[in-house]
Amino acid sequence: MEDKDLMEKELLIVKGVCDLYLHGTIESTTADVHKTFKEALNETLDIQNKLYNLMAEKGWYKTENVEQTKIDSTKQKYASK
Repeated sequence: MEDKDLMEKELLIVKGVCDLYLHGTIESTTADVHKTFKEALNETLDIQNKLYNLMAEKGWYKTENVEQTKIDSTKQKYASK
């Protein structure tokens, strides 16, 4: 398996873990549990960010630039609500 494939799989797993920790944080019923989930979420978000940056640096995570007119149109759409 290629490094790129491994990193993509790892990033997907880490994103899934972030989702679980986010819901754990939101649904926690005590301050201690909330704090624990929140700390775990923040640590996992840091890992996700490092993975993303490494993949982007290697050209393995492609992003597209959006036209300014589309950005402006979307801003206008939601500003009126």
